[in-house]
Formats: sequence, structure tokens, C-alpha cells
Amino acid sequence: MSTAPPLCLTVAGSDSGGGAGIQADLKTMLALGVHGMSVVTAVTAQNSLGVRGAWELPAEAVTAQYRAVVDDIGVRAVKTGMLSSAVIVETVAALLADTPAPAVVDPVGVSKHGDALLAASALDAVRKELLPRATVATPNLDEVAQLTGVQVESEDDMRRAAGAILGYGPRWALIKGGHLAAHRDEAVDLLTDGTEERWLRAPRHDNRHTHGTGCTLASAIAAGLARGLAVPQAVTAAKEYVTGAIAAGFPLGGGIGPVDHAWRWR
Repeated sequence: MSTAPPLCLTVAGSDSGGGAGIQADLKTMLALGVHGMSVVTAVTAQNSLGVRGAWELPAEAVTAQYRAVVDDIGVRAVKTGMLSSAVIVETVAALLADTPAPAVVDPVGVSKHGDALLAASALDAVRKELLPRATVATPNLDEVAQLTGVQVESEDDMRRAAGAILGYGPRWALIKGGHLAAHRDEAVDLLTDGTEERWLRAPRHDNRHTHGTGCTLASAIAAGLARGLAVPQAVTAAKEYVTGAIAAGFPLGGGIGPVDHAWRWR
């Protein structure tokens, strides 16, 4: 009889276009050899052009999904994405506190198209309740500014941003520098726990079809942690995977297409 692969859980919103959110998370987990499970926090109507609407699930529905999975099946790593409101952030933070598994927190604030996915009133709950539960927090530069007020324009600013994020309690901060204007030819990320510092560099691909990049990276890290990798190794492997997925991103609809989660198989 076959044994089950490592178990990984995503707690995030649904993307009807299939490029980001729960759909991207599960595709990533499958591609990286873990069994993906899901807790849907919100349903969005979105496509390659943007988000047309979003409907948050009740906190009790989020709790029921989470407990159903974790209490029966178990989990080796958890990834969080779109949590949308303070009550959902607080609910998920409490669930993570009761789960002895590493957690990757992607503090999703806005979509690729600039649509708000987190209420401004939820930022305090992210800082005080969610980030302290994170094994790895993975904010992009816009989310860093939202959460800390640090405006990142250089690698030194990325260090300051990492320190500010770590001040809220995660064990590791991964500051994603993909939007850093100073680096036109490479995508630079900084991973640090306040002592150890790793710069992750990859060629910047001239491809506008990058929908789902953040979700994919965070899920790839969680998949690595579920497989037993240490944080630096999980992040390094995830960076390699998402770089290939960005390079292979394809057009879809009339706007921004998704990264290709199956790029290694094509």
C-alpha cells in the first residue's frame, strides 16, 4: 500500500480565474510533491483583468474547514493568503497557535491588478495576531509599506524592512524585491531571521504574465517545509521554482496571465 505524501494546507481566497489564491496554491503543492488541502476564506470573481467582486466566508465556516482537515488528516505545514478582514485574521491566527506545524504567512494586501484584498482595519490584527504565528512571513514591497511604513527603494531599505517585519514576531522574514525599480535585470529577495541573512537573486524575465507569483512562492515554501526542509533550503527551492514559473507564464484572457505551475512538465 502506498504511503501518503507530505500534507500541506492552504488558508486563502478562491480565484475563479485559476491563477492565484487557493487554485495556485494547490497547483503548486501538486507540482512539488505534497498533498494540498484547503480552507477557503473568501470567494472572488476575478479574471485576467481584475477582481469583480469578493465575498468573505463566516469565521465559523473557516474554523470548521480548518478543524475538519487538521483534526482528522493532520498537516505538516500551513500557508495563509487572502484573509480579508480583522475577524478572519484573528480566527486564523488562533487556529495557527493551536497547530504544531510551521506556518508561511503571505500578508496579501492587494491583487496583481491593484484591487484591495485586505481591509485597512485588519492591518493591526495582521501585525499583532498573525505575524507572531509565522515561521516565515513573505511580504512584497507594497505589503511592507502597508504594515511597517518602510518605503523600499534599495537593498539597504530591504534590510530595514526585514527588521521591521521581524519586530512583529515571525521567525523569518522574506522581503520580496520583485517590484524594486533599482534592479531592472534581476529579482532580488532577502531572507533573514535577524542573525542569518541570505540574498536570493534570479534573472528578471521580460514577461508580463505574472499573476499568482506571491501565492505560488509562499505555497512552494510551505511545500518544502512539509517535506522537512529547513527554512533557508525551502525558500531557496521555492525561489527556483517560481522563477521558472514566471519565465513560462502564459497569456490568458485580455489582461495579465498566470505563471505556469506545470513548467517543469512541459
